[in-house]
Amino acid sequence: MADAPTPSDDRWDVQRRFIRIVEHHDNGMVEFEFAVGEPGLFVEMVMPRAEFEEFCATQGVQPTEGRLPSRDGGSDAHEWDWSLRDARDRHFRHEP
Repeated sequence: MADAPTPSDDRWDVQRRFIRIVEHHDNGMVEFEFAVGEPGLFVEMVMPRAEFEEFCATQGVQPTEGRLPSRDGGSDAHEWDWSLRDARDRHFRHEP
């Protein structure tokens, strides 16, 4: 898999598509982030592996591994730097 993509310039290009795999689940599901134009603005998705591979081919993307880099929290500037997965793991589960 390729390294995480970075935007090449400030222009919004809807032809640029990105998929970042977050996790391969034991049940065959692939959890990933999909972005159009800007890799930092993404939607979180989960699909069975076969459908995920078809989705990648249709979108013309090469998947990358890993999540977006974490940013230091606690400041107003980073108030919105979280994902649904982060919220689920940190705020809705009361597990140690």
